[in-house]
Parts: sequence; C-alpha cells; structure tokens
Amino acid sequence: MGKVLGIVAEYNPLHNGHVYHIQESIQKAEAEYVICVISGNFVQRGNTSIVDKWTKAKMAILNGVDLVIELPTIYTTSSAENFAEGAIKLLNSLGIVDTVSFGMEANDIATLNNIANVLYQEPKEYITMLNHELGKGASFPKARENALLVYLNDVKRYANVLSGANNILAIEYLKALKKQKSTLIPIGIKRQKVLYHDEMIVDDFASATAIRKMIANKQFEDIRKVVPNSSYVLLGQELQKGHYVLDLSNFQKEIIYVLRKMTIEEIKNLPDVSEGLENAIKNAADSCNNIIDLVNMIKSKRYTQTRIQRILVYALLGITKKMMETSKKTIPYTRVLGYSPKGQALLSQMMNVNPKLNLVTSVKEFLKSQKSKSLKDMLNLDIYASNVYTLGYEQDSWSNLDYTNRIVTIESLKSKNYARK
Repeated sequence: MGKVLGIVAEYNPLHNGHVYHIQESIQKAEAEYVICVISGNFVQRGNTSIVDKWTKAKMAILNGVDLVIELPTIYTTSSAENFAEGAIKLLNSLGIVDTVSFGMEANDIATLNNIANVLYQEPKEYITMLNHELGKGASFPKARENALLVYLNDVKRYANVLSGANNILAIEYLKALKKQKSTLIPIGIKRQKVLYHDEMIVDDFASATAIRKMIANKQFEDIRKVVPNSSYVLLGQELQKGHYVLDLSNFQKEIIYVLRKMTIEEIKNLPDVSEGLENAIKNAADSCNNIIDLVNMIKSKRYTQTRIQRILVYALLGITKKMMETSKKTIPYTRVLGYSPKGQALLSQMMNVNPKLNLVTSVKEFLKSQKSKSLKDMLNLDIYASNVYTLGYEQDSWSNLDYTNRIVTIESLKSKNYARK
C-alpha cells in the first residue's frame, strides 16, 4: 500500500489556500492516499461552521481528499491543546497513516519544534517564568509567549511566532506527537499570501475569515475568485436553501437563556472557567440580550475573546469539565463522513490493521453495539451539536441529521456539476 497522508482541518469553508495545502502536502509526503480529520458543526475558536459537516466533507472529497473523518465535538470546541491531541490520537488509532501535515506561518518547522519541546518537557525554569507572567495578570496565551521568549533567549527567531493562529495549532500537533510517542512524521506547509485574520484578497487567495465576511455581505463574485468551483457551487446551494450559520450570534438568545437558567455552580463547572469567572459570566448574562455585549462584559486582559466564546459554546452544548477530562483519557472513534473509491480501500485496510477500531459508519448501529459509555456519550454530543446547529438555519431546521444523512461518496456527487480540482 502507498503512503498515507493525514491532514487536520476545519474547511470553514474550503478555499484555494486549502487546495494548495492539500497538493503541497501530497507532494512533500509522496502520498498516494489522503485522510482528512475535520471539525464538525462547531469549530475550535469558539464559533460555528458556516455550513454543516457533510457539505464540508463534499468539498474535501471533490478536492483531492480520499477519506473524511469527523473530529468529535468535544475536541473541536476545546483549547488548541485538546483539539490537537484529539486529532493526533485519532490519526494514530487508524494504524495506516505515515505523515501528518498542517499549515504554519513560520518559515521552518524546526522553530516550532523547539517551542513544542519546551512545552512538552516543561522545564522548571520555564514554569517559573510562566507563573511570573500569569501573576502579572496576563492571559495564558500572552503569558506563555512572554515566558517562552525569555526562556529560549532568541527574540529575533521566536518573536511573533506564537501570534500566528496556524503556528499555535502546529506547535500543539508537534507536542501531541511527542506526548503520544507517535511515529507520524510531521510536515509543515507555509501559509501563502494571506494570514488567518486577513480580510483582503491577494491574487486568488483569501482567508476563511475573509470568505465568511464575504458570505455575510453577499460578495459572490469575490467568493468565486478565492474558492474552487466545487466549493462555490456547494456554498451557493446551501445559502439558497438557508442552510448556513454565519457565526455564534445566531444562537445568542439560546446562550443567554441557558446562562440565566444555570446556577453559579453549574457555570463554574464549564471548561475554561476558573478564578471566579463564573460570577462575571452570570452577571453579564443577567444584564445583556446580545452576544457582543455579553463577550465585551466578560473579557479582560486575562480572559481572551476566543476563550470566552468557547465557554459560551460549552454552555450551549452542555459540555462540562468532567466531559472534557474524560475526552483527554479517551481514544476517539472513527466517524466516517465521506470517501472516494480510494478512501473505501483505506477503510478496509484500517480494519485489517486494527480489527478493534471503533469505526462509525452508522450512528444507530454504533450506539446500539458500543459498550464504552465515554464513546457513546461523545457521539451523543455530536448528535446534539448537529441538532442545535440546525436551529441557526433560516429554513428546514431539522434534527437527527446524524441518523438520516448518508456518507458522502463520489457516486452521490456524480450527478452534480462540480469541477474536481
């Protein structure tokens, strides 16, 4: 069997930069097969996916991915650390993946690996510096960045590395590989032309952030320039049907309702809530009726907007600290969202290599036969997340799509006018 490449992505939505990443990764890894682990309907930085996970699976299959697997919601809504650990655990469990590729803003992977080594080994001197920075009231990301710069003692090389959104995740992937003693070979692909938060178009590249803004503003000609035709057609179909969710503000009333209903103790039990933050959250929920005011009232120098938004997603989906801790000790199941003919061959190979692999091709059958409570709870959360997600639609807010939607195959896409690139 040829080499198998693993990619972790959100594809929110899949654009030309992602196609470049897939193609470059295949070339660097000399891969014959591509497996992609994607976020579902909620994503890592405390927000929603613009379209549902099955539409994203279609985009991936039509642009060179052979097998699309969903990263369970408990990981996709987590911190960068647990997100990365969940994805690496999943890829490791398949038993057939050779390399893992991720995007980065850094010029070389060695720079990121040096940082990952410090974070994995946690030398005493570094921990002392980190605690000193936290004691000054800095947010954890900023305190960590400052402590690393002092510890590594090379400002020229490491300055601004930890301000890159892709670098942060890349470092966590590298750390997870070390922690799990994984044999996966890491490959870093430098991000091209635009950064994660950039809102401009450069040639035919734009960030997913910019594209979501274009969708909100109905700038369809601009969108056409920066996404493959298949993504453009799929986005158009979902927008026309009203099957899209612009961002977390679609659920602002539900979130505020849930927070008002929760006790201080229940809010305290949400992941990422510490040091009395539950009181600030409760006070804000009791005096706001929109998400912008809510976040602005809670966030501070110590608590970033991203962290606050993740907490709001936890409240919305009923995710607790106990559930998060369980996820850290669990190897996730392999939930198949879509495959090409080559991807179907990969599934057979995976089961040959690892007959005990927790493969999910039917939600109903898996829940019926699975004995592990933690895996059943994890999958039930995915189902619930889909049921909540569709409430953000303009039309057809059906529930139980995890039971009724079929796995995406090339055959199911053949009748559509998609140009595979």
